[in-house]
Amino acid sequence: MDDVRATSAWVASRSSHVLVDSAGIEKVVSTIESIPKVEWDFEGIHYFDNGPLTVQYLFVLDALNFCFWPDKDLNYDDLASGLKAALQNDKSAFDADRLQKFTGPQLRELLGWPRPLPLEEERVRLLHEVGIELERNFEGKASKLVECCGKSAVNLVALVACHFPGFRDHTVYKGRQVFLYKRAQIFAADLWGAFRGQGYGEFKDIGSLTIMADYIVPAVLRQLGVLKYSPTLASTIEASGEIGPGTEEEVELRACSVHAVEKMRELLSVKSGRQVLSVELDLWLWASGVQCKSLQHHRTLSIYY
Repeated sequence: MDDVRATSAWVASRSSHVLVDSAGIEKVVSTIESIPKVEWDFEGIHYFDNGPLTVQYLFVLDALNFCFWPDKDLNYDDLASGLKAALQNDKSAFDADRLQKFTGPQLRELLGWPRPLPLEEERVRLLHEVGIELERNFEGKASKLVECCGKSAVNLVALVACHFPGFRDHTVYKGRQVFLYKRAQIFAADLWGAFRGQGYGEFKDIGSLTIMADYIVPAVLRQLGVLKYSPTLASTIEASGEIGPGTEEEVELRACSVHAVEKMRELLSVKSGRQVLSVELDLWLWASGVQCKSLQHHRTLSIYY
């Protein structure tokens, strides 16, 4: 996670399309008495049985948790609740051997979705990858993967990125490698939130995680005055134009979001006299964003978020 923080700061210091506004950060922090408490499953859409099956569910969920916007009716809630219903109907739905055999139409049927999913072939490929690698190295169980991390969120992110290429969320910006690891980090954060920091969700270093750089958080930060966009970038987003993955604009949107929230976290920690977690800030910002129907986010076809 030090790499995520350091490379995001490096991007922010050289960014030409996205500006992290220090005065905007200070203004927002001055209005926050305490971070609004947002429960992990505040919408009641996730599967939870307090055991290994929940871990399997979360890993499958986070393997598929990306790029909903090309289908205007599809969102994260549909994925989370669809997978929950599938598991309630059939406890073996996400067994490793079955994950390896999924087809696009089968995934659609599982989710109860009436048409092809965005990046459907990639979603199927990632399910196969998860099934194969879980079977090869972790007895088919995501819970065994978690048990290998020694109650360290940092170790878990590293393990996931090492064993599952589809989670290796990094790119190159102005000749330097930049690390973001959104879906690997959100798996650790989901475990922590679901299990309330106990059992499979107990991590001695949960404070090491950054925010999960996605579509929603940059848009919320812009709305708050923490991020400012160049006129060209702003007009592209407002016109619902696509921004290519790995372009300077796209990397800056994500990396500057990480860096801005780290600055917010530092100021809030000083103000409150306690350690403020990036995962707390992320959940609050994301929840604020998804409840704002008029929020305009950037559009990038990517398997990483």
